[in-house]
Amino acid sequence: MHEEEKRDNYSHILKYTGLFGGVQGINILVGIVRNKIVAWLLGPEGMGLISLFNSAIKLVGDSTNLGLSMSAVREISEAYENGDDAKLRHSIKLIRSWSLLTAMLGMLVCVAMSPWLDKWTFRWGDHTLHFILLSPVVALMALTGGEAAILKGTRRLRQLAVISVCNVLLSLFVVIPLYYIWGESAIVPTLFLLALIQMLLTVGYSYRLYPLRFSFSRQLMAEGLGMVGLGIAFVVAGILGSGADFIIRSFLNREGSDIVGLYNAGYVMTVIYAGMVFSAMETDYFPRLSGVCKNVGGATLLNDTVNKQIEVSLLLVSPMLVAFMTALPILLPMLYTGRFMPVLGMMQITVLAMYMRAIKLPISYLPLAKGDSGSYLLMEGIYDVVVVAFVLLGYRHWGLTGTGIALTAASVFDFVMLSTYMRFKYGYALSRHVVQYAIVQIPIGLATYILTLTTHGVAYWVGGLLLTLVSTVISLRILHTKTHLWEKLMNKIRV
Repeated sequence: MHEEEKRDNYSHILKYTGLFGGVQGINILVGIVRNKIVAWLLGPEGMGLISLFNSAIKLVGDSTNLGLSMSAVREISEAYENGDDAKLRHSIKLIRSWSLLTAMLGMLVCVAMSPWLDKWTFRWGDHTLHFILLSPVVALMALTGGEAAILKGTRRLRQLAVISVCNVLLSLFVVIPLYYIWGESAIVPTLFLLALIQMLLTVGYSYRLYPLRFSFSRQLMAEGLGMVGLGIAFVVAGILGSGADFIIRSFLNREGSDIVGLYNAGYVMTVIYAGMVFSAMETDYFPRLSGVCKNVGGATLLNDTVNKQIEVSLLLVSPMLVAFMTALPILLPMLYTGRFMPVLGMMQITVLAMYMRAIKLPISYLPLAKGDSGSYLLMEGIYDVVVVAFVLLGYRHWGLTGTGIALTAASVFDFVMLSTYMRFKYGYALSRHVVQYAIVQIPIGLATYILTLTTHGVAYWVGGLLLTLVSTVISLRILHTKTHLWEKLMNKIRV
């Protein structure tokens, strides 16, 4: 591959990672304000209750959506890339019909399972009615997933970005008044309204581009079986993942009503907030990787695509992780309240798991892109069992900090498992550049963690600032050599 083409590939990855990372950053900033106010209004107990309801709803949704959110993207992308408008519109009609079926199925399952969901989730009161009232949320999530898949498959990236920002802004104005007036009693209606807002925004953009058409003919439903078949492994993996999360939160909830709220706050801030760089994976990287897997270029082209994504993700996220870990003693009470400080130790060590996530996440998409449902399900299933075992064991021995140790250890295990399996299955291997960047950046993260344990006062902040600057300079210098980023910035400044 020519040097200029390599630079263009890096620039493409950097562009879309920056686009969706920026959108995710806006969402996080607004979400921070919302969580800060909600934490103040409801406290750890209320935050834990929201977390438990969300986990249960996600479990039901992942169990009944037939994997359309993933398999539909592949279906739409193929027709869109071939320029076949008739096939594209037929595929959209097919996806919408199946999305409606899964929405109805999810709602009915949630109602039927509500007594068991209450029994498995709570040790106090009767929350069966709450789960029945939340059943429409499962349906709205299914409809939203189908329409979002249509927008992703047709490369409507700007619309997806606008939807995401509008959704989080509107949710802010809905959540705060309801929780202020009714407190915990507003949790169930608020979750419904949030799902409704997201669905209406997504449907509004999608229907404007492709007007609504439904068909429930036997032939059309039979056509969808192939697409649904591709998503079965994704469904099962989603059930396992949601089930693992459900087990962890239910276990922590039984240990103490405030423990699950603290854990959720720590998990959200580290895994979700610090992981905003990874938000472009499903929207941009997965379709590109799927195209490469169908290409005759073989293992070399596949390795090159995966490794470039890892390189950019690792270089972008590393300085953020160092700065984030350093600033946590200020960020945690500022974004939540001082009552959440017991989770600080968990968060600081969990940040280290994000280094592994930057490397392993692009690798984990390989089975999906190749349509190898068995390998994908095997890898996901093993990881889910391991993370549950590690977290439960970690909490038993070291409390909340132990859950952070467990999440980091599970990420290391997952990386070793994935890289080994993909090497033998597809001939994938980490590039020399990925290894070099990891050898440089990960020790900086480890040094920062050691700093949080051993240093205080002015020395702590000076050390954290220096480590952040070192990581930033290294990443910028490497990205400068691989992309046209610097030239483009200079041109804009001159203009």
